[in-house]
Amino acid sequence: MKRIGCLHAHHSNINYIEHALAPFKIELVHFVDPGLMYHLTPNSTDDIAVKVKEQLNWISSCDIDATLITCTNYIALLDELSFASRVPIIKIDEPFFEQVCRKSERQILLFTNPATITGTMNRLYTYAAKQKKSININAWLIENSFDLLMNGQSDAYNQLILDYIGNDNNTDLISVAQLSMVEAVNLSGKDIGNPLNALVKHVVQQFDLEKQV
Repeated sequence: MKRIGCLHAHHSNINYIEHALAPFKIELVHFVDPGLMYHLTPNSTDDIAVKVKEQLNWISSCDIDATLITCTNYIALLDELSFASRVPIIKIDEPFFEQVCRKSERQILLFTNPATITGTMNRLYTYAAKQKKSININAWLIENSFDLLMNGQSDAYNQLILDYIGNDNNTDLISVAQLSMVEAVNLSGKDIGNPLNALVKHVVQQFDLEKQV
């Protein structure tokens, strides 16, 4: 059985990953540090990068087959490091980027956390350029929402997202950029792109996972 160490910036991401991969023969070991989000400022990037590097070294020493990073800010910082991991690193946004880049129509990428927008969009455009894909996409922020999640008000958080994606005036293709937004997407019943579905397909293919009996 494969064993994956998961690095999260918020404990709410654990349930998403556990539920999505529950049908498969895989063991997940979770590591959470929400404090890093509060220290992430333009002047603290170097210190945070060192911390992320320490965490990844610690996780890779726990007899795992791969490390999954679910926080886009962590991923953006990792890109700035010359970091040689002992095990493969799965970045949650890359399978999602592949999904986004398959579409030529105009798209909207929704965020709730303003701190993740710049890093995610820069990585998306870099990924698209490497794949020689042309994308027409705009980043939209659902304002005053992320603090609700960080304060444990998940129902109010989901409702804000539902109100936003339920706007019939939106004619563009919509995707959500953050794992924390997936629950609202599922509640909406709409066909909306999200990082979780793309991740599951990637992990199942990479490790040739079988379903639990």
